[in-house]
Amino acid sequence: MSSAAASASSTAPVRARGGDEALASEEVVVVDYGGQYSQLIARRVRECGVFSELIPHGAALAEVRRRRPRGIILSGGPASVYADQAPPLERELLELGVPVLGICYGMQLLVHSLGGRVEQAAVGEFGRSALAVRAPGRLLAGLPSEQTCWMSHRDTVFEPPPGFLTLASSDASPVAALESQERGIYGIQFHPEVAHTPFGQAILERFLGEICGCARSWSPASIIDEQVARIAEQVGEGRVICGLSGGVDSSVAALLVHRAVGDRLTCVFVDHGLMRRDEGEQVKRAFRDAFSVPLVAVDAQERFLSRLQGVIDPEAKRKAIGEEFIRVFEEQAARLAAGGQRARYLVQGTLYSDVIESGGGSGSARIKSHHNVGGLPERLDLELVEPLRMLFKDEVRAVGEQLGLPERLVWRQPFPGPGLAIRIVGGEATRERLEILREADHILQEEIRAAGLYHELWQSFCVLPDIRAVGVQGDERTYGYVIAIRAVTSDDAMTADWARLPYDLLERVASRMLSEIRAVGRVVLDITSKPPGTIEWE
Repeated sequence: MSSAAASASSTAPVRARGGDEALASEEVVVVDYGGQYSQLIARRVRECGVFSELIPHGAALAEVRRRRPRGIILSGGPASVYADQAPPLERELLELGVPVLGICYGMQLLVHSLGGRVEQAAVGEFGRSALAVRAPGRLLAGLPSEQTCWMSHRDTVFEPPPGFLTLASSDASPVAALESQERGIYGIQFHPEVAHTPFGQAILERFLGEICGCARSWSPASIIDEQVARIAEQVGEGRVICGLSGGVDSSVAALLVHRAVGDRLTCVFVDHGLMRRDEGEQVKRAFRDAFSVPLVAVDAQERFLSRLQGVIDPEAKRKAIGEEFIRVFEEQAARLAAGGQRARYLVQGTLYSDVIESGGGSGSARIKSHHNVGGLPERLDLELVEPLRMLFKDEVRAVGEQLGLPERLVWRQPFPGPGLAIRIVGGEATRERLEILREADHILQEEIRAAGLYHELWQSFCVLPDIRAVGVQGDERTYGYVIAIRAVTSDDAMTADWARLPYDLLERVASRMLSEIRAVGRVVLDITSKPPGTIEWE
């Protein structure tokens, strides 16, 4: 760890097991009113060097009192503040002596609760808007008087509450930003957390630094020491087992645990034969050689191929692969126990996005079937160790870099748990088809990396449909498989656009596939965005 990271670690937040004990220091909470950008607000605050989490609006007051944050942000949301079922504002939040910033619905809640006027406008405001700063006040100080911002609302603030200063307006919003310095309450109608608001990050930085007085010393790397100490406290002298998938989440989690408990961690890597070329060897080299982590590598390719024989439906493939993984993992855990290495704890690479999407989670000590290593039994008596449950994906990658994880593992594009089996569409995942798809995918990845485009793409991969097409090679008729190239750009995988790969790159890829893989007779490009399509074909 760098000296800067080490010094920051003394003030970085420490989460107790399951994330259910209060933070000790610098934090700004985001009260979630159901806005589509709520999670992004927390991410942007973290990017400013301040730890942040979402808390549900129904538990906001109790949580804020428990956490004692440096500031509160009220998120946007789909409701109208004057509707009967609208999520309310707990007025006591404004009397706790910490600054409050309302964004979109959050601002309208403040205005509505404090005596201002919020009404439905004749025309809604969605997308880019021109913002005129009339009186910068404290929140918008130092920013241009004319700027653009991103709006997404139909209700509008027409009059601020008594004692508030109007800071800015737009064509459809007479009051687009306001503040009361005396009360420490601030509001903006637009969304500072999205990239379409050029000065949005500057506004958040001003709120966090100038108004909340945050030291802004938090970073993903700064929590390594704290997480290691927390893991050591939780595990004590117990033994830990980790189902290592080869993805960045389980890899980073395993390295953090290994720092805490050393050889009392055993990683189990199940090679099901459905990974991309050389990925299994990369994982084994990294953990055995580079990090000296105890690793049990299980060659289970024949078992998985046998289970997939005759299986065509993608959901049936997923189920067969998940069940077989369970059986292999159970066998290895039993062998370790028979050798006097019975594990009491299981490492799981749960991320903060997983926690949010599951409604907050309670850190249960029982493993559920949807966990990250492939689907373990409902009642496996292992207590969870989840060192990443407070981190977003990009933060996990930063921690992985800090820990020295190889670049190919840190920045590996998302890869489905069932592996290449579900990229063989409409047919059985046979050894022959897996090898064809594996070689095609290797060519695609090699050329994309050589072109310097790998990190610009959210995902890039090949699909092998169970169809063949007529071709001509060497003056002879061929009847080969079709390879579909799929490459997309995305920020969060919720929406995705097909990537405009250069024609010369596509030409090289297709030429190599047709020349180097005898069974391939045609190469096509998928130009479907999400929606209406999905990123994976199945």
